[in-house]
Amino acid sequence: MSRPNFDVEAGLRRLELMERIRAFEETARRAAIDEQLVLGAIHLSIGQEAVAVAVMEPLRREDYILSTHRGHGHTLAKGAEAPAMMKELLGREGGCCGGKGGSMHIADFGVGMLGANGVVAANIHIAAGAAHGVKLLGGDRIVVCLFGDGAANRGPFLEGVNWAGVFDLPILFVCEDNHYSASTLTSAMTSGRVADRARALGLRTTEADGNDVTALAATAAEITGRIRATGKPEFLYVKTYRLSGHTYFDPATYRPEGEAEHMRETACPIMRLRVELAEAGVAEADMDALHGAAAEEMTAALDAARAAPWPADDSVFADVQDIGSPAMEAF
Repeated sequence: MSRPNFDVEAGLRRLELMERIRAFEETARRAAIDEQLVLGAIHLSIGQEAVAVAVMEPLRREDYILSTHRGHGHTLAKGAEAPAMMKELLGREGGCCGGKGGSMHIADFGVGMLGANGVVAANIHIAAGAAHGVKLLGGDRIVVCLFGDGAANRGPFLEGVNWAGVFDLPILFVCEDNHYSASTLTSAMTSGRVADRARALGLRTTEADGNDVTALAATAAEITGRIRATGKPEFLYVKTYRLSGHTYFDPATYRPEGEAEHMRETACPIMRLRVELAEAGVAEADMDALHGAAAEEMTAALDAARAAPWPADDSVFADVQDIGSPAMEAF
């Protein structure tokens, strides 16, 4: 049965964005495998789209986010343009970072996306620093830091969350538990519960289903509203599932046979929202149209990226800061 007072218009907006994220990922994977156009590894978030859509929904353009090496969905949901993102993956002129960041370091300061990060958990430090800066400047801007379950087992987790708690920083930490830290079950290498670690550091902590975009959007709106009002950090722990391998070329043979197929059939956030929308009276053809439009958009984005030129040779050092020899400056 559909939820009481289910907002069909909001549901369709969320479905459209999740379809766009998945289409971007699938198109990028084809570009990497079939045409070998993508420079470097890409880490797909297929199956985790609901977290990106729900958590970004209540944010303003001026709010900041920090993402992980699996950050395409977060970036797109925060408002980045798909053609610029695709050009970045292909290392082309016109990319979000001029073709220099690639997939794992994609950023778009224009929409408040301060960057993905190829170093697991490194974004937690950066996010805490950004939130401290936001607090010093005043206002009700907030920071959202997204990271995976594996990052919770690294030092920056303790340091960054502790810093935010000590100084009451306006930051939402979001842990996306997708079951696997690269090729290892997180449960096999994590002592205790991740959410309890945040509680032990004094943060108000919420646990949620990361594949239920409707409920998660309401939860995210409540939490971000509270952070704006109080200026205090909070922690959101969500359970989701990565349907693809760790990287686009990972066959994920470490997973039990049939596990991914079972999760695709029972937990896929796009499938679950389509069921809700159908129960609310939305025609299957209308939902299919959103799927088709997303595929067309991302095909066009890839076409534009494929046709874009390589960055000019003289731009290679354009963004490098050079203050001279540290020894000369210091002594």
